[in-house]
Amino acid sequence: MSNQSLGSVFTRGLIKENPLLVLLLGMCPSLAVTTSVMNGLGMGVAVIFVLMCSNIVISLLRKVIPSAVRIPAFVVVIASFVTIVDMVMEGFAPDLHAALGVFIPLIVVNCIILARAEAFASKNSVLASAIDGLGMGLGFTLALVLVSAVREILGNGSILGINILGEGFAASPVLIMILPPGGFLTLGIIIAIMNKLRRA
Repeated sequence: MSNQSLGSVFTRGLIKENPLLVLLLGMCPSLAVTTSVMNGLGMGVAVIFVLMCSNIVISLLRKVIPSAVRIPAFVVVIASFVTIVDMVMEGFAPDLHAALGVFIPLIVVNCIILARAEAFASKNSVLASAIDGLGMGLGFTLALVLVSAVREILGNGSILGINILGEGFAASPVLIMILPPGGFLTLGIIIAIMNKLRRA
């Protein structure tokens, strides 16, 4: 692949094929963990690591894995990296690990990771697969942080735990924004704005 092609592979996941805002993949963790920017960032970094590493390994093994068992093989590779992320996060960031809870192990069956393994890593070179994983992971992370920022600001009056809207707002925040309906509302509005911008 040329440098220009690798560049388009990287940027595709950021906007044109953003996993969350365009392809609508990974909705469950996106709605559940985006109550604060720190949670969204933590989940995003975990997904970037798993996506890049699994893409690299699957690309390396693409000519060895029989097509009849490719999906179970992909899941085993992905589960290995998710286990590493889970253990490292539990050891070094226990508060974040507790906040993300069950959604860390569920990265194993995240549609984004399985889709990239099947559609891209199993058919392309190691370098292209790594870049694809990085681009898609960053796109997912940026979307999570955007949703998280809106929900945290409106729901708590803060960003990264720092009060930015004053004590008056903190006394009566828009609590629905940090509840599940707030996740749906925020994501729906951001997707609508994204669709409008893409068609303009």
